[in-house]
Formats: sequence, structure tokens, C-alpha cells
Amino acid sequence: MYAVGIPHPGGPEVLRLVELPTPEPGPREIRIRTTAAAVNPTDTAFRQWGPRESEGLPAPWVPGMEMAGVVDAVGPDSAWAVGERVMAIVMPRRALGGAQAEYVVVPDNAAAAIPDGISDVEASTLPMNGLTVYSALLHLGLTAGQTLGVTGAAGAVGGYAIELGRIAGLRVVADAFAQDAELVRGLGADVVVPASRDVAEEVAAFRAAVPDGVDGLIDAAVLDAGALPMVRDGGALTTVRFWAGPTERDIRVHPVMVRDHLTDGAEIAKLAQLVLDGRLTLRVADTYPAAEAAAAHRRLQAGGTRGRLVLTFGKDPR
Repeated sequence: MYAVGIPHPGGPEVLRLVELPTPEPGPREIRIRTTAAAVNPTDTAFRQWGPRESEGLPAPWVPGMEMAGVVDAVGPDSAWAVGERVMAIVMPRRALGGAQAEYVVVPDNAAAAIPDGISDVEASTLPMNGLTVYSALLHLGLTAGQTLGVTGAAGAVGGYAIELGRIAGLRVVADAFAQDAELVRGLGADVVVPASRDVAEEVAAFRAAVPDGVDGLIDAAVLDAGALPMVRDGGALTTVRFWAGPTERDIRVHPVMVRDHLTDGAEIAKLAQLVLDGRLTLRVADTYPAAEAAAAHRRLQAGGTRGRLVLTFGKDPR
């Protein structure tokens, strides 16, 4: 099979299509013939740094944490059937590699059916990003009527945070640059505050809107410690790049670890139902053939992408 490979850490130019053995599913596993795989910041970081030496993973490494496709083979005792359309979350830091491959093997419970009305490209943007926000809200532990803050609100994670926050009955205060204000408001933010590349200005904007600070904050802009002043005393902050403190003013800090949710296919299915109900929006910024993964990485790293870039897989392009 072919896959997007990282032969060694580096810039986008190191990415290339590589030939790897086609994996076989084991008990309660399925093999998916990939049609689409989203490109996320985790992929650009994996490409830049590679796996940790302690992980013992030989190159080439295959990136990708979320994908969609068709069940191609099933292992013993699998609950799935060949031919079913599925989306799944995948951990690339494993011997089999990640989602950006022609065929991907995952456990049964890492996948969810793709409902009619959702394309494979759209579905590929839901598993990891959706579960990131699901996990963040779970750990914030807010109740209906409380205030949720969202930084990086125009991005993929930020957009899901706004919509899932509203579904949870929360008052959502989200940031946006001028060109994104209408988008963020359209996603359902109750209050839109000016985003700024100056953290002090961003903090001031949130505090002007919520003088005592928000009850909980999803920091999709990766401000880390810089986001703490936006949160009230005793509130909570969830981060998406492993930052865990030190904290202040009794604020709970929880780094979201999507690897803790690699078998939450049932939650992915619930998120898909929200999409069908018109309550959650799947946003695809653009698609690239898998052979053009480097171009997708360059565009993502340039910033300003609204929605997810998606690699498409089809006939072997080699």
C-alpha cells in the first residue's frame, strides 16, 4: 500500500509517498480503505520532530489522527461488516502508523458509521477535533448558564467549542479577528471579543466582556499561561498542547489528551448525529491529493486556515 511518509524530521519538503506492507486486522479490529484524512497541527509537529526515541518507531513515520473510508476487511469477532462507511480516530505513534495511508487498521471501538448526508471528506474532520472539545468540556465540568471562553474560536477546534458549548447550555464568549467576527458569531458565540496577537490585549478584551473572568476556558489559540488571567478565581482552563501549569488563583488546568479517547467511537457517533441535526458544523477548507501532502502542510503552517485541510486517497498515484 502507499502512505504519506516522514523519512526523517524536517520541513514539509521531507514528506513523500512511501510503500508499506498492507496491514491485516486482528480480533475485534477492522481495516479501512482510506478515502480522506484530515491534516492537523499534530501532524506538522510530528513531521518537525518525529517520535520520541523511547517510542522506538522506525522511519518512515505515517502521520494523521482522523480519517474516513470504507471497511475493507474485518478481524475475528468484529462488529463491523465489509463495505460500511466509517470514520475513525487513529494514533500515529504506533507501529502501524497513522491515518494518512491507503489502508488503516483500527480497533472496532475507534470507529463510527458515517451517516448518509455526510461526505467522507467532511467526516474525516470530526473524530479527533470533535473528541478534543468533548474531552475539554468534560474536564471543565461547567453547568448550564455558566460562561465558557474560547480562544482561537475561528479555527476547527474553536468552532466545535462554540457549538458544543451552546448545546451544553453555556454562555459562550469567543475571540475573533475582524475578518472572522461574522463567522464566529454565526457559529453561535453569545459575545465576540477582539482577538489580538498581543496576549495582554486579548486578556483585556475578555475581562471587559466578563469582568470577573470566565468560568471555564478552552484555549484553542495555545496561549497557555497567558490565558490564565481570562479565567475567574477557582475556574478551569483546558489546553490543547500539553501545557499543565503552574497555575494561579486556584484555577484548575487540564491538558486535553486525545490519546485518552482512542476507543470513543460511540462519542464520535453522537457528534455525527449533532451534525445531522444541524447543530454541529463540519468545515472543510480545501482538499489535496495525498501526493500533495507537503502543500497542505505548508498552507496549514502559514496560518489563517478556517476549517480543516483534507488529504484524499484513491487510485495508487505512484
